[in-house]
Amino acid sequence: MRRTGVIWSWFWMIIGILYFFLPLLATFLFSLRAELGHLGFKAYINVFSDPQFQLRFPASIMWAILTIAVAIVIFVPTAYWVRLKVPQFRSAVELITLLPFVIPAIVYVFGLVRTFSQPPLLIVDSPGLLVAGYTVLSMPYMYRAIDTGLRAIDVQTLTEAAQSLGAGWGTILFKVIFPNIRVSILSGAFLSFAIVMGEYTLAQYLAKPAFAPYIALLIQNKAYEPAAATIISFALIWACMGIIQVIGGGEQGQITGGH
Repeated sequence: MRRTGVIWSWFWMIIGILYFFLPLLATFLFSLRAELGHLGFKAYINVFSDPQFQLRFPASIMWAILTIAVAIVIFVPTAYWVRLKVPQFRSAVELITLLPFVIPAIVYVFGLVRTFSQPPLLIVDSPGLLVAGYTVLSMPYMYRAIDTGLRAIDVQTLTEAAQSLGAGWGTILFKVIFPNIRVSILSGAFLSFAIVMGEYTLAQYLAKPAFAPYIALLIQNKAYEPAAATIISFALIWACMGIIQVIGGGEQGQITGGH
């Protein structure tokens, strides 16, 4: 029975890998056929040399970095305070963080445009509005990743120990809590990065340069370049995942309350 269970486990794992990688492999092979008669990287060269790519791709990376920074500044103290001081409101806060799953992005962006396109809140053209919108969309992933990290440590004991040594709230947050949930923050940051790089609606309707609208534009006008741009996006996201694994590799020795 145990051997049968292992065989079935490997079977379903292989099926899952094939289900994920075969379309990716097909996309990659298709992207190499831009030159008639043989495989080559002409589509990738065309994408990298496109002025629109050179504008929109770095812009999306910038939006992602800003979104991650804002999300960390907002959600880490919030999750820490909820767990430490008001645990009775934890369910309500978790419900609020799930709202981006319920509200369609198109409804959300039209609400932003309508609200912030007239005085006294005339900031619809501000890049800050796009970053704020992305921060809200990343909230379910970032907040829950941080909350999961906080569950793994004894927040109460760590806080009391730091206070007994004279540490203030800033010191506790940045020198005690942050190091102990580093991998959780990185996981949430990776998911937020992937969301920003692939999100179309906000950037399109707020008229800001971004990578997802660029791919949509390529699909309308090109054949092989959209596949190349998609592979570039996947490669970037997997590179970020590798960086998270490298940075978080030493987290096994983290200090937790009671240990």
